[in-house]
Amino acid sequence: MKPTRVRILDAADQLMRTVGLARTTTKEIARVAGCSEAALYKHFDSKEELFTFVLRERLPRLAPLLAELESGGASGAGDGHDVEETLIEIAQNAVAFYASTFPIAASLFSDPALLRRHGEEMDRLDMGPHKPLDALAAYLRGQRAAGRLHAGADPEAAAALFLGACFQRAFLHAFAGDRPPSGPAAQPIDEFAAALARTLLEGVREPEGPVRP
Repeated sequence: MKPTRVRILDAADQLMRTVGLARTTTKEIARVAGCSEAALYKHFDSKEELFTFVLRERLPRLAPLLAELESGGASGAGDGHDVEETLIEIAQNAVAFYASTFPIAASLFSDPALLRRHGEEMDRLDMGPHKPLDALAAYLRGQRAAGRLHAGADPEAAAALFLGACFQRAFLHAFAGDRPPSGPAAQPIDEFAAALARTLLEGVREPEGPVRP
């Protein structure tokens, strides 16, 4: 049998995706996990904290990837890693991450009290929806400092445009439900990610040769 903590996270992930965060209770999570509610509280302080750990440990790899970039890891600024390939990887993970969070987080906005508690928990754990934007902007600032982006590039605006496009694609797919998405959202994810990275870089990359008047 899986460890209790793993079973609790599995149950929370399942319930939050199927009935929504607002309607998911710790009692029901414990029942599905096959443990007592008291055992759940040995591992997590609240439903809101449990939700943040589901985001951390059960969703596609966006936060770790961006944290690695922000801290100057293997794909960080100044190591010669291809910026376009990095942005493609970020786009693919961002779309998958946002698509996975919609079914879980949508119910937050129907309950102001729950949204406030969740926001407070995010602040306590130094998490939040602004973190990917901050991390991507930091990565782009590093690339600008390394001379791979032109000096006038705005990393914050570029990060917002990039992740905003990823969020929009994920939203359109979630809104379509079982129906096939139409328009640009129907584009295969690999093509979307490549086109998005290329388009962003056309606006911010340092020209390789003399700029024509």
